[in-house]
Amino acid sequence: MQPRNMSMSGVVDLAAVKAAGEARQKAEQARAEAARSGGGGGAVAPAGLVIDVDEAGFERDVLQRSAEVPVVIDFWAEWCEPCKQLGPLLERLAVQYNGRFLLAKVDVDANQMLMQQFGIQGIPAVFAVVAGQALPLFQGAAPEAQIRETLDQLIQVAEERFGLTGIAVDAEAAAGAGAAEPAETPAGPYDALLEAAARALDANDFGGAVQAYKNVLVDDPANTEAKLGLAQAELLARVQGLDPQQVRKDAAENPSDVAAQIAAADLDLVGGHVEDAFARLVDTVRRTAGDERDAARVWLLDLFEVIGGDDPRVAQARAALARVLF
Repeated sequence: MQPRNMSMSGVVDLAAVKAAGEARQKAEQARAEAARSGGGGGAVAPAGLVIDVDEAGFERDVLQRSAEVPVVIDFWAEWCEPCKQLGPLLERLAVQYNGRFLLAKVDVDANQMLMQQFGIQGIPAVFAVVAGQALPLFQGAAPEAQIRETLDQLIQVAEERFGLTGIAVDAEAAAGAGAAEPAETPAGPYDALLEAAARALDANDFGGAVQAYKNVLVDDPANTEAKLGLAQAELLARVQGLDPQQVRKDAAENPSDVAAQIAAADLDLVGGHVEDAFARLVDTVRRTAGDERDAARVWLLDLFEVIGGDDPRVAQARAALARVLF
């Protein structure tokens, strides 16, 4: 589940930006002007996807660049221990996302005015600027999976609302950077653990299946089969013992009750009604606000993991969620 300090509530504010249409028009004009002048069209090396920004260069390096690519700002300081965990992660993601966003790092000790202008109360704090519009993403360290979800939504909104498709990355430089990195030793194999998890699922021992999948993920966090199996096992464990009739009655009578809608969505998914489960939670996000809206959104993202990101129904639901949020 998403940590409490991780919230897309700030991104939701983008829908209320009065100048959203004007911002898109300005972004298009800026890109056209850059193309005419020969700027902004050249490919950058992977190292150029992470930049240090100060007050003097903020307008050039952040505001102007945000007309062509979402700029994610990492406010940090040398003395901040969580910053030392989050910073390298964001830098690695900037390279992996291959130009879909630009990472700007701001040392708050050297740039107090920027810190004040963004109203930052604590660090690390992460903001984004899209077509000149600033919005908060999250504060504090967060798991990589949740950061990726936030970035994915940011990129989708930037493309759909402002036409920002990112910047080109020098393919040869990127290949050279990848070759320079030491190859990771594949973890596993985990056939025995995965088989044990499957047997536990068949026996309706959902707790045992959950633990077996977690045992795999401890050593191999990227194991796709274990991640999918864990999400499915946790879903089955949640619905075990529920009274379907009562759950659906509660959901029908309380359309804005997030807990009721979540329980009904779980049952929908277990029953094979994938589109219904997704649509229910998208509608719940639309009806609610604040922490309740965020709870419904995060739960929907968890259900996406049950089905798998490559499923077209997940892609459709992500687009529907983005339209509701932004």
